[in-house]
Amino acid sequence: MTGEHAKSWNDFWAQSKSSGQGCLPAAGYEQIDAAQKARWVDLAKQLPRNARVLDLATGNGLVMRWMLGERRDLKLTGVDLAPVLPPSPKGTKTRAGVPMEELPFPDDRFHAVVSQFGFEYGDTAKVAEEAARVLGKGGTLAILTHRQDGPILAHNLKRREQIRWAIDEKNLPDIARKSLQLRGRGIFTIPTAIQQAPEEGARLHGPQSAAWEIAEALRQTLAMSRHDHPANVARLIDTMVFHARNELGRIASLEAACATTADEERFTAAIEAAGFEPTGIEPVLEKGRATRFADFRTYRLS
Repeated sequence: MTGEHAKSWNDFWAQSKSSGQGCLPAAGYEQIDAAQKARWVDLAKQLPRNARVLDLATGNGLVMRWMLGERRDLKLTGVDLAPVLPPSPKGTKTRAGVPMEELPFPDDRFHAVVSQFGFEYGDTAKVAEEAARVLGKGGTLAILTHRQDGPILAHNLKRREQIRWAIDEKNLPDIARKSLQLRGRGIFTIPTAIQQAPEEGARLHGPQSAAWEIAEALRQTLAMSRHDHPANVARLIDTMVFHARNELGRIASLEAACATTADEERFTAAIEAAGFEPTGIEPVLEKGRATRFADFRTYRLS
């Protein structure tokens, strides 16, 4: 993961509380969530008693929460590159600011290393080597990985188009900022472009699209800030743009991660070179749908 991509995820987890949605589409999120949970619950059942488990790119610790819900005896530790994380699930431990390529644990420490939508964001070869180092012989590596042809990437690429429409193509934030200059002369006005943008964004990209969200947020910001100092309103607009740009960064990192797993031969070879033997790869699908949104891969350290 590049430095800019990492900063984008840092912002996401710093703002997040307990939501596990991340880059997942809102529509159908619960079904995707349920399909993921089923894989980790099943894995938890297979681990030895009191097994020590390391969760890479843990985020809000969702995988640990699911596994601990099935097996209270598991000893779960999560690490993530982000310097600020949501509170870890009760009964687990989380360490922030830890790159997957440099794990601060002794050799042979864990019985299993797991990761959901995280492993493929790092340097695959180095992450695999570190996972092998901290695992004992015969240990399990289980990773749930993105697919380039799945609905998650497709959803996010659409959001990228919608965000770019609002902040780049229509240049709405700059139009909103320029209107604030008139307030210093006692003139309160909302530019026509800002007033019309929510309807246009909904028509072009959908009524709940990111294009509509950003346009409507800017319209409301100007409409409801008549008595606020223009500098305060400008800072609020800057914050909106900051978060929008960070989402674009997260989408770029997702796109890169999907490209990594799409090169199946290279991806698998990097893991096997670290001493792992593949024990299974299973498609992960939403209930009632034929399109897989992820792959669940398991390995054994030889």
